[in-house]
Amino acid sequence: MANTSHEQTLRVAADWWVRLRDPAATERTTEQWLAWTDEDAEHLVAFERVTELAARLQALGEVSRERLVAEFAPAQSPPRRWWVPASVAAALVLAVGGYAGWRAMQDTDTTQTYASAIAAQRSVTLEDGTRVTLGGATRLSTHFSRGRREVELVDGEAYFEVVHDAARPFEVRAGDVTIEDIGTAFNVRRTGKYVTVAMAEGRVRVADATGGAHNSLEAVAGQSVIYDPSRSAMNMVASDPAAVATWRQARLEFDNEPLSVVVANINRYRAQPLHIADADLKALTFTGTVKTDAIDDWLHALPQVLPLRVNDSGGQTVLSDARRKPAPH
Repeated sequence: MANTSHEQTLRVAADWWVRLRDPAATERTTEQWLAWTDEDAEHLVAFERVTELAARLQALGEVSRERLVAEFAPAQSPPRRWWVPASVAAALVLAVGGYAGWRAMQDTDTTQTYASAIAAQRSVTLEDGTRVTLGGATRLSTHFSRGRREVELVDGEAYFEVVHDAARPFEVRAGDVTIEDIGTAFNVRRTGKYVTVAMAEGRVRVADATGGAHNSLEAVAGQSVIYDPSRSAMNMVASDPAAVATWRQARLEFDNEPLSVVVANINRYRAQPLHIADADLKALTFTGTVKTDAIDDWLHALPQVLPLRVNDSGGQTVLSDARRKPAPH
């Protein structure tokens, strides 16, 4: 298992090695690489190892190159030496000769699962170099193959900074909604079947699987797509690209959203969950900001905004309809 982890880290490091040398690389590419190296000390070690191997491979002839690969990827690793698997070494040889050749070798399906705890954030770098930040109590899985990169957002919220690869489309599935990247940074929030996609930059194609092939649209920076299963179509609204994924700064933003959705998302940041006791409250809408480190303050003020009562009962906080008479004790 440890060897598999090392190999995946080395593959990502090799990907960064090629991307940083691409003439089309931008300052953002460098920033993303620096963020990746900051995630884990092993990342920088792997990158330095890749750089060393690549430099030596470029300077050698074919016979010497084969000997060097054998040195870096021996059949049995010497004691206390961090080995490079033969498949990674071979990938690097191809990367030196051309990025396309390396990609052609990547025909093995891989699956990974990532999750975060309540009130916690987690940043991960996928094997293609794409960076994903998970919000509280979020779970997603990835399935990468030679021809496609697929992510399923099982529950919660995630911010994607996608490495574009026209030969391997990147697709996020969230319930009945699919989001196909076209070179993008975007946020996806899933609450049951209620899905919101907010664009920070670039462009995506969003489709509703229940509405047929015609029910799809493209969204760009400054737009958000809302899929409400109670409606027959997706809805596009204007949004502030600078305010996408404000949950990364401990702020949950809601824009005219059902109270049931608001509560479900707040529960991802609160140890004692909120519970809506009366069904009539679920359809009420809320617009505003909830600070994840001041949820109790928001609850205290909520009865001034919506017709409800807030009470603690049985280890959870209950929201009940203030228009109904309380049950007699």
